[in-house]
Amino acid sequence: MKLFVFCFSMIIALPLFAQSKKELQAEVTKLKAEIEQLKKPKDIVLTDTVKKASYGLGVLVASNLKTQGGDSLDVEALTIAIRDVYQNKTLKIEQQEAMTIVQQYMQQAAAKKNAKLREGSQIFLKENKTKEGVISTASGLQYKVITAGKGKAPKATDNVTVHYIGKLVDGTVFDSSVERGEPVTFGVSEVIPGWTEALQLMHEGDKWQVFIPQELGYGERGAGGQIPPYAALIFEVELIKVN
Repeated sequence: MKLFVFCFSMIIALPLFAQSKKELQAEVTKLKAEIEQLKKPKDIVLTDTVKKASYGLGVLVASNLKTQGGDSLDVEALTIAIRDVYQNKTLKIEQQEAMTIVQQYMQQAAAKKNAKLREGSQIFLKENKTKEGVISTASGLQYKVITAGKGKAPKATDNVTVHYIGKLVDGTVFDSSVERGEPVTFGVSEVIPGWTEALQLMHEGDKWQVFIPQELGYGERGAGGQIPPYAALIFEVELIKVN
């Protein structure tokens, strides 16, 4: 009799246990979904001046860091550090030590990034010089004639009027008189060495694709935030007039 009562009670308990387990699984699934949601970056609505200024400062700081090679930084750790300072929490790294660590890191990161850029430019030019129609000069300048003109060739002391489109080797356009809809006039010797050399090889009416190694461009400095250090440059140049 006792055995019967025990077995009967177990049969009654089983559905309750099963239901409890099902509810537990549902709760676990719900918690997992909430954790995943918390991991996702929160969007922000720029409703007032403070939010706009805060977001704008973030844009400027992040852009500057990426330009200097800090694109490998841990954004989460960076965000926590900013929060700790603003909330007057105990810092995991004091300011003086932080300055030393950051300076060393940024120097190494910039050197690594620049080496990669330099290597990329060299590989591009090495491969490009083997392409059909590409002519190389003793300086390392490369060009390809798109349209041949019959006008006069400029000297180093002349002014010229040209249309141009400037690109990085990945195709990014960093400057274009064509997009502005107005050609530009300047002295042949007033531009980067690659331009000075190329222009003196051209004739009025010529339209060339010019490939400029970093040594004849902006070198280790880059230019304007748009042209990185050690960047090879591609220009489509139309020599309209020698003045």
